[in-house]
Amino acid sequence: MSDLSKDSFWSHLEALRWVLLRCVLVVFSIAIAAFCFKDFVFDYIILAPCQNSFVTYSVLCYLGELFSMPSLCPEIQSITIININLAAQLFTHLSISFYIGLIICFPYLMIEFWLFASPALYPKERKPAVKGVISFIFLFFIGVLTAYYVIFPLTLNFLGTYQVSQSVENQISLNSYISTFLTLIFMLGLVFEMPILAYFFAKIGVLTSEFLSKHRKISIVIILIAAAFITPSTDIFTMLLVAFPLQFLYELSRLVVKRVEKSNKKE
Repeated sequence: MSDLSKDSFWSHLEALRWVLLRCVLVVFSIAIAAFCFKDFVFDYIILAPCQNSFVTYSVLCYLGELFSMPSLCPEIQSITIININLAAQLFTHLSISFYIGLIICFPYLMIEFWLFASPALYPKERKPAVKGVISFIFLFFIGVLTAYYVIFPLTLNFLGTYQVSQSVENQISLNSYISTFLTLIFMLGLVFEMPILAYFFAKIGVLTSEFLSKHRKISIVIILIAAAFITPSTDIFTMLLVAFPLQFLYELSRLVVKRVEKSNKKE
């Protein structure tokens, strides 16, 4: 390796080090702020789906009245969360603060890595790459919001009110609640990136719309299996709640691939 190549390598490594350092500092700054506002974070965000006043339940009850379908209104009144481990509440507070910092800073992290990688791209590659980064951020937050406002509340309503007998009262442990909450939030955020992957594979010619259309039935089986792995519980209700958005993403990916194919033909 020449001296020039060595200098270039070490300068890139130094630039990457500063990118990582800035990302860590920003994430921890937001995490510290979230840690300081404990009451707001837990009462109005994390534990909000435990209350019957949560916006999702209110909307469902309104729709139930509007269409004369009272079964749409969730049966949830309030769910009791208990703690059975001595240090669980402290560690939950710390971990939730970190994850909030990570989620809020996600766009900033993507921008930092884009600024680091963009000089290596050709001018004609930068515009599609910018669109890809924006789409990646947008789809991630759509996945997070879908999990928070749809998947998790309905899962909580079903599992939190389900009883094998009236003599068995539901008291959900804090660890179980937080584990389910974080798993659904992050997994749905990542799974919603499916159209981005489809676009990339279609662009390099690995994936075709004909292939996706031909294997649609197989995709349903695979999506059900994936939903079973994603969901932290074993009930069919939660699995189907996750499977429906995944199937929608599959169809959206198929349309994205079709559009890429048309674009490639024009080029």
